[in-house]
Amino acid sequence: MGELAAGTPYQPGTLEAYLQVGGDPRSEPLTLSLTRFDCVTLVESCLALARAAAGEHRPSWRRFGREVERMRYRGGERLGYPSRLHYFSEWIADGAARGLVRDLGPELGGEEDRRPLRFMTEHRDSYRALADEVVFREIAAMERGLDGRPRLVVPRARIAEVAGRIETGDVLAFATAIPGLDVTHSAFAYRDQAGVLRVLHAPLSGGVVEVTRATLPEYVGAIRRSTGILVARPLWA
Repeated sequence: MGELAAGTPYQPGTLEAYLQVGGDPRSEPLTLSLTRFDCVTLVESCLALARAAAGEHRPSWRRFGREVERMRYRGGERLGYPSRLHYFSEWIADGAARGLVRDLGPELGGEEDRRPLRFMTEHRDSYRALADEVVFREIAAMERGLDGRPRLVVPRARIAEVAGRIETGDVLAFATAIPGLDVTHSAFAYRDQAGVLRVLHAPLSGGVVEVTRATLPEYVGAIRRSTGILVARPLWA
């Protein structure tokens, strides 16, 4: 599915577009697209398409939407803006708890990142939905609820060492040292025909879905303030 998306335009902020026209963050609509992606919606859409096409039932837009919804929202329930999994490390943890992915951090020797996540509330003006006081309080409570749940980050110095255990289709999240933030980007691992591990992603720089020329270790090494990667393997049961 990711290969089919190659060349598709990058478009940021698609999930917040409803807020720009006066939408209510307490009742967030389900936003779907197969023609434009940001880094997270590319991951969600490719996995949702693959799951919607699997099994005995014919794929449909409804099935695709349900698959996106159960990945995008805490517990698979869309209950407004605060129920969206805004921090990608929680996206992984919530999906792992519900059998959608397996967090590979423990087996890849991930190291604990225990820094509190407060980026959204500390940058309130950057998030239109947080102008709503109720939504702001719910996001603040969500952030506090993540305290004590460390992220397992494979340090960038060890990525080359564990690269042989990362498969095409594994979900990657690029950890950062930016205060209060867990990751800055998400993508898929991708092995080319020669078996070289690269990154399939929707990059802000470049503007379209692509496979990197750089290997995964090279790509991570070039990211400013990068600390390593989180890795999750999609499950299909």
